[in-house]
Amino acid sequence: MLSVHTSPLHQPGTGDAGGMNVYIVELAKQLAAIDIEVEIFTRATTASLPPAVELAPGVLVRHVDAGPYEGLAKEELPAQLCAFTHGVMQAWAEQRHGHYDLVHSHYWLSGHVGWLAAERWGVPLVHAMHTMAKVKNASLAAGDTPEPAARVIGETQIVHAADRLVANTAGEAGELVEHYDADPGEVEIVHPGVDLRRFRPADGRAAARARLGLPQDALIPLFAGRIQPLKAPDILLRAVAVLLDERPELRERITVPVVGGPSGSGLAKPEGLQKLAARLGICDVVRFHPPVDQDRLADWYRAASVLVMPSYSESFGLVAVEAQACGTPVVAASVGGLPVAVRDGESGFLVGGHDPADYARVLRRFLDGPELTDRMGAAAARHAQSFGWDATAAATADVYAAAMHQMHQRRRLRSLHGRP
Repeated sequence: MLSVHTSPLHQPGTGDAGGMNVYIVELAKQLAAIDIEVEIFTRATTASLPPAVELAPGVLVRHVDAGPYEGLAKEELPAQLCAFTHGVMQAWAEQRHGHYDLVHSHYWLSGHVGWLAAERWGVPLVHAMHTMAKVKNASLAAGDTPEPAARVIGETQIVHAADRLVANTAGEAGELVEHYDADPGEVEIVHPGVDLRRFRPADGRAAARARLGLPQDALIPLFAGRIQPLKAPDILLRAVAVLLDERPELRERITVPVVGGPSGSGLAKPEGLQKLAARLGICDVVRFHPPVDQDRLADWYRAASVLVMPSYSESFGLVAVEAQACGTPVVAASVGGLPVAVRDGESGFLVGGHDPADYARVLRRFLDGPELTDRMGAAAARHAQSFGWDATAAATADVYAAAMHQMHQRRRLRSLHGRP
C-alpha cells in the first residue's frame, strides 16, 4: 500500500490525518488477518522514525525519506514524488523477485507512485481516490481553496492507468465514470468499515457524560473531525446560534463539543472557529477539544445527543458510522457517501444544503423530543452492524484477486500471440 501524504501512524483529526488514516490501518490489519501481508509506504515526517515499524502482525509501515521532515504542506508534495518513488524502489530492490503481488495506492499523490511501481514490478495497480478534485471543486465551502488543475490531470491519468478502482459507494463509482471517464467494468464498490469492538454503545450515554464531565440533562450536538471549511463545523455553530436566538433559556442546557484540530485550508486561520463562536455570542456553550485517540473518541460519540456532519463533500463519512455504532444518531449533509452511511429518518436525518436554519430545525426535534436520541440511537447501532472491517477486507481481497486474474489473462494472451 502507498500513503504518501499522511502516515497510518498519525493521530486522526490532526493535520492531514483523518478518515483515510483509519481506513488504511483497519483495512491492512483485517487483510493480514486473512493472510494477506501488507507493507505500507509513507513519507517520513521526523528524522527519529525507524525505517520500518510493525503496525500489527503481518502489517509493516515503511518510512521513506522524501523532502523536509516537517513544514511541508500537502500542496508541496508533488515535487517530492520522484524522491518518494526512489525510496520505494530501493526497498523493493532489497527483496526477493516477486515480493510484491499487487500495489494498492490511496489518494492521487500515491497513485502516481503506484502507477510507476506497478509497471516496474509487473503487478496490478488498485487505486482508491478517497476524494476527487472535480467533486470537491463542484461544492466548495465559502472561502475554501479550489483544488488545482494539476491534481485534476493527475487523477485522470491514474484512473486510466489503474487496473481496478475502489469506490466507497455507488455514487462515487458514478462520479468516477462521469467526471473521469473511468471504465465501469474496472470500478468496484467496497464500503469502508468500522471497528465494531471499539465503537459500540457500551455502558451508555450517562456513564460517558460522567467520564467526560458533561451535564447529564443537556442537548449535546457533537462535531468530531478536522477543522476546515470542507467539513463545515461553522454550520453547527451558526445553527446553535439560531436556536439560542429563538430560545434564550436553552443556554443553560446545551453544550456543543468540537473535537478535532485545524487541517487543510483551515490551517490558514487556526483560530477562526473560536473567533466565530465569539462573534455569535456562544463561547459559553461551545467547548473546543484537541483530537483524541479512538477509545476516547468512542466516549465522545456515546456522550453526544447527536453527531452533526454538515460537510460540503464526503467520499463516505467514517465518523458518521462510528457514531452510529456507538448508539448515537447523526444529522448530516446529504452529500457524497453520507446518504449510504446514514439511514435518513431512521438512524439520523439528512439535510439538503448548508443553511444553518435547516440544521437548527432538525436539532430542535431532538430538543423537543429527548426520546428521539435513544430511539434513533438504537436504530443507528443496528444499522452500523453492516459496516464491519472484516467485510471490507473480504471484498477488497476479491478486488485484488480479480485484478491479478485479469493481468494473468492478459499475459497469457500476449504469450499465445508471441508478444513479450
